[in-house]
Amino acid sequence: MTAIDFRTAPERYRHWRLTLEGPVATLALDVDAEGGLSPGYELKLNSYDLGVDIELNDAIQRLRFEQPQVRAVIITSANDKVFCAGANIGMLRGASHAHKVNFCKFTNETRLALEDASARSGQKYICAINGACAGGGYELALAADHLMLLDDGASAVALPEIPLLAVLPGTGGLTRLVDKRGVRRDRADFFCTVEEGVRGKRALEWHLVDEIVPRSKWRDAVAARAAELAEASDRPAKAEGMALPPLERVIEGERIEYNHVTCVIDRALMAAHITVRAPAAAPPSDLAAIHGEGADFWPLAMARQLEDLIFHLRFNESEIGTWLMRSEGAGEYVAAADAALAAHAGDWLVREITLYIKRTLKRLDLSARSIFAFIEPGSCFTGTLLELALAADRCYMLDGAFEGDNRPPASIRLTAANYGGYPMANGLSRLESRFIGDAAALDRVEKESGRALDAIEAEQLGLVTFAPDDIDWRDETRIAVEERAAFSPDALTGMEASLRFAGPETMESKIFARLSAWQNWIFQRPNAVGAEGTLKLYGSGQRPRFDKERV
Repeated sequence: MTAIDFRTAPERYRHWRLTLEGPVATLALDVDAEGGLSPGYELKLNSYDLGVDIELNDAIQRLRFEQPQVRAVIITSANDKVFCAGANIGMLRGASHAHKVNFCKFTNETRLALEDASARSGQKYICAINGACAGGGYELALAADHLMLLDDGASAVALPEIPLLAVLPGTGGLTRLVDKRGVRRDRADFFCTVEEGVRGKRALEWHLVDEIVPRSKWRDAVAARAAELAEASDRPAKAEGMALPPLERVIEGERIEYNHVTCVIDRALMAAHITVRAPAAAPPSDLAAIHGEGADFWPLAMARQLEDLIFHLRFNESEIGTWLMRSEGAGEYVAAADAALAAHAGDWLVREITLYIKRTLKRLDLSARSIFAFIEPGSCFTGTLLELALAADRCYMLDGAFEGDNRPPASIRLTAANYGGYPMANGLSRLESRFIGDAAALDRVEKESGRALDAIEAEQLGLVTFAPDDIDWRDETRIAVEERAAFSPDALTGMEASLRFAGPETMESKIFARLSAWQNWIFQRPNAVGAEGTLKLYGSGQRPRFDKERV
């Protein structure tokens, strides 16, 4: 099977039209029916597959970095009668279980990036629904700030997965419906069980949309609403955007190489050895110099490369179940980069870089893989890179040095970046999640910020799991990785997802917790994917046969 490549650019889009007009951008969905990512299905009725979402994710990122003057974004359809029919059924029918679940996860991460742009970057989103809007199409709409529905007697919103497909709008649809839009439970129950959906005044009264507009006033109303939202934004009107050039990546055998990130796959252990490197020299601290470096500025370059690797491993290496995180280089350069981000936090570009790192680290948290961090001599788990270790399910730190190794013993160092700069899906920092309910432990750690901590100190503070010496190191780490490969991947996914997000629930953490449970279970059930299940028989004229047992 050909590996899925997540690198794209507007000139290569097949499914989206991006146009710019002053402070307003328009993303018009115009799906190429023959442009599916895999053979065997047509993307009819503006339905989508992963390829459509890869382009949308790219467009959202580029609007944030390359178009600082854009303050409002309109998402609409280039087709007159269909906004979006949702995820393509033929794609779902033929996809592996792993692909379906990863597809749902990526889709929702993209929608969360849209919401993040609205909440934190001053780029507000309007969804102008000009036709039938069903399933994943309406889930996309729910991510926007303001939903406008064409009141023409035909345009409607719907979440018809239950009556049509025996699955759920589980990439955030149900959660956003009640948590974000405040739709009453009884109305939501009805809405989610009718194929034809809801249109016009009822859609407005039930809070399924924010505005209905007759066709005669449609264009003017959409433009006026976009101008109104743009007026309230704090994005700079005259700033120069920063281009996101194509990522350079080399794949040779089992090695994946970027400038700041390397991955070597060990198929015998079903593990990926991932090394993230610190800047090779002191990063710029002056704001003009940061802007001058653009996409080469280390924090952004590193985040882009790590994100691309996460995508690659999720979709193209599904049996590589353990990710072993290492770092190397000069910790003082990472600390300097963190200081530069903190010093210029009010700048629009610095803000975007920090938010990009946050989103990338969240993708690490949400990956259904075991994550171990190995802290050894030569490591630089400082500040932003320390987050990789704090995200790990276990962290091993060598006490001392290896025999014959003249490098100084490993140390770790906290910076301001570790105290809320990169919150998890539960809204807490990784330190807060680590020490949930233990304010004294968190206070002890905060007092050590900025100081290099050796293995024993880190273990005593609760920042690492184990601190073996060089005699025990190889055996302990080897056994841990071998043991992980011997366990059930399903059981590990359930355990890790349950343990990683201690503390409060947010809409985001609910979405992913339910996504993991619902989609993993429902996409395996014969009612959906069996020989007589709905996904298999959809469009054939045959009725599915359901196992009626409630479990």
